[in-house]
Amino acid sequence: MRDEAALWDLEERFWTGGLDGARAATAQDAVMIFPYPEGILQGGEIWERLKRKTPWRSVEMTGRSLRRRGDLAVLAYRVSAEKAAAPILTALCASAYLRDNGTWIRMSHQQTPVS
Repeated sequence: MRDEAALWDLEERFWTGGLDGARAATAQDAVMIFPYPEGILQGGEIWERLKRKTPWRSVEMTGRSLRRRGDLAVLAYRVSAEKAAAPILTALCASAYLRDNGTWIRMSHQQTPVS
């Protein structure tokens, strides 16, 4: 139960905690898939692209699902995220985490917009 709460907290802070916090909890060779035009981003290009974006000011995650096998965990959920001067993002998301030396680290993240 403690790991589950920690994972959901990491995921929420990925959205709302700022770029430095998201980077600190993400593997250097992570892969992320964002809606067009970003597409598939890996490693440092994730942060180069995201630093040009305004931060999310609120996020609501519903339909949460967590599957875990040993030191691997996958979170899946529906998000409604809001930021200034932009339409609300509604998407289906999934993030994969690996527990490395007792610390959860994000290996991948994907966002699929819901129309």
